[in-house]
Amino acid sequence: MSQASEPDSHVLAALLAGGRNRRYGGHPKALESVGGELIAARAIRTLQQAVGRVVLVANDVDTYRPLGLEIRPDLRPGLGALGGIHTAVCWAEEAGYRGALVAACDMPFLSAELLRELVRDAAGDEVVAPESGSRRGLEPLCAFYGSGCRAAIEAALDRGDRHVISFFPDVRVTKIPLEVVMRFGDPETLFLNVNTPEDRERAEELLCRTESEER
Repeated sequence: MSQASEPDSHVLAALLAGGRNRRYGGHPKALESVGGELIAARAIRTLQQAVGRVVLVANDVDTYRPLGLEIRPDLRPGLGALGGIHTAVCWAEEAGYRGALVAACDMPFLSAELLRELVRDAAGDEVVAPESGSRRGLEPLCAFYGSGCRAAIEAALDRGDRHVISFFPDVRVTKIPLEVVMRFGDPETLFLNVNTPEDRERAEELLCRTESEER
């Protein structure tokens, strides 16, 4: 087990930057800023505090190249977030990691401490996801996916089921209880997705409020 303050060197972190950004007028939302910093850069910085190697899964390689990460497009294009998770898990397996810590590119308030909790003792044959108040009850786009989940993910894709949690019944899923997640912050803030310009304004307001409270 790695020390709490040290990035985990046995897990690959993959930032997912797929999607068509329709609700953001077609502009890459990850390249918008919150607090004067690109949303993607905020996520990358936080991931780097938790995991030793951070990569990017994105089909538009040229758009995201300035972020300075290794980039790979989806192995199976056009399959949404599950296609991105599949690519991240395959990348982790190929590189000899026990799994991939996956995060969406549009989450500006990720917690490094929570990310460390997700990968701490995570096994290569399981999913570890934090509970939240979302409609799914957990956050599949801020979760650990063991390399051993690849076959179950591919089976779901092969049968045409693109739902991001479609393969969960076929693997071991460990949930980080909501009361534990709340130790690291308000889930509504931790897992805030900037999908629209209005979401970005809300993120700016939350950041200003937090900074004011810390003064």
